[in-house]
Formats: sequence, structure tokens, C-alpha cells
Amino acid sequence: MCRTVDLRQAVLARNDDSARELRAALTARGTLVVNLLSSPGSGKTALLELELGLARERGVPVAALTADLATENDALRLGRSGVPVKQVLTDGLCHLEAAMLAGHLDGWLPGDTRVLFVENVGNLVCPASYDLGETLRVALASVTEGEDKPLKYPTAFGLANLVLVTKADLAAAVGFDEVGFRANVERVNPGVPVLLTSARTGDGVGTLLSAALAALAGTPVHQPVMGRPSSGHHHGPAGRHAHTHAVASRD
Repeated sequence: MCRTVDLRQAVLARNDDSARELRAALTARGTLVVNLLSSPGSGKTALLELELGLARERGVPVAALTADLATENDALRLGRSGVPVKQVLTDGLCHLEAAMLAGHLDGWLPGDTRVLFVENVGNLVCPASYDLGETLRVALASVTEGEDKPLKYPTAFGLANLVLVTKADLAAAVGFDEVGFRANVERVNPGVPVLLTSARTGDGVGTLLSAALAALAGTPVHQPVMGRPSSGHHHGPAGRHAHTHAVASRD
């Protein structure tokens, strides 16, 4: 058991090193990374497609990389926005890693890209532990998933800089408890912004792009309590992963 834990920590430590290098390289060229995490079927692809289209309309150079176990369906959908999109097939791996992301960006990412949106594998467990060199980590949950989602996946929601609720147009139909959801998010990540969106009605569309551009301009993002520096150790932006190893096993 000890060796398994040590190996996991070693893998995450190597990933943190890669993430720091990638973050520094992208920052130097003026590119900010947004890491999107959610369960399958949360509607993040539909929302991201609209956000990318809005960025194109406004003349903001953005790009998107989407990861899945199989098929290129999400890349085809995102490509309709007219911005550069790349599909990554993980061949069974349930998450992206920083070195993997860096390899896929090399020679592909346009030089003028200001914001890179990374649509992680649809999974709230494995991806939560891996820093991808992002400045903004966004956890998404649809109203159909229930208000207890943040408690079931405390690492994913506890390390987020922003939480988006999707499919808000269905809230009344499915009996979504917004007050309960917000309270549960607050328990694992005090003070994190929680915003409602609907790709169908357009409500909240632009929220993600605005948050990314604000961060790019230097506006401080929310720093999760779970990720603040502990005992002088710094992992990722603002020590975001200082407690990840201890919490991840609860998912």
C-alpha cells in the first residue's frame, strides 16, 4: 500500500514539474490555459462551442483542445465555431497530463492564441489531480446531476477557480435545488464563484470567455482554500495541489 501511494505521489510530482514548465512557456508567449472538468453528459461541449464562437465574433484569438477516450465527435462539434481545434484520443487513459498536453500543443497551437480551452476527459476523479499548467480551472455540473455532486467529488470542485452550472433551463423541470448546490460547493470551496448557464437559451454564455480574459489581463482568480500553500510546499499556481494527494482518495 505504501509503495502504491509513493508511486502515485511521484507521478503527480513529475506532472507538477511538467505543468510548471508548460505554464511558464505559455505565459511567456501570452497564452492562458483554461482547464474544463465535468462528468460525461454535463453539456460542457455545447457550452464551449458557443464560447468559442463568441470569441471568434469578438476577434479574440482562442483555440481548443478536447480529450476523449474514443471518437472525434467533440472536435467536429467545436470546429463549427471556426477556431483552431484539436482532438486528443487518450486510448483508455481517463485524464490528460501536462507532458501529454505539451506534446500535442507543440507545432500546432497558433502563435497568437490568447486563450487555450482544454476540454478534459469527461471524468471528475482522475483529471482533478493533474495540473495542466492552467491558470483557470473550471468545474461544471448540470442541473440534472443533483445538488450533492460537489460533495461526491470534493477534489474536482474543491480545486476549482470557477464553478459553472449547465443546462439551467431544465432546473425547474428536474427540481434542481440551487440553494443546496451552492451550499455544497461552499463546503468544499469557500468563496468560489458559482454561475448558471444554458447553451439552449444563451443565458450565461460569455461567462467563461469573460473569466478567461479577465485572468489574462491580470485580474486575480479565486484561490481555493484546499490548494493554498501548506508547510512551505508550492505545487502549481498558488500551491493549488498542496493537498490534492490527501483528498483524491475520497473521490
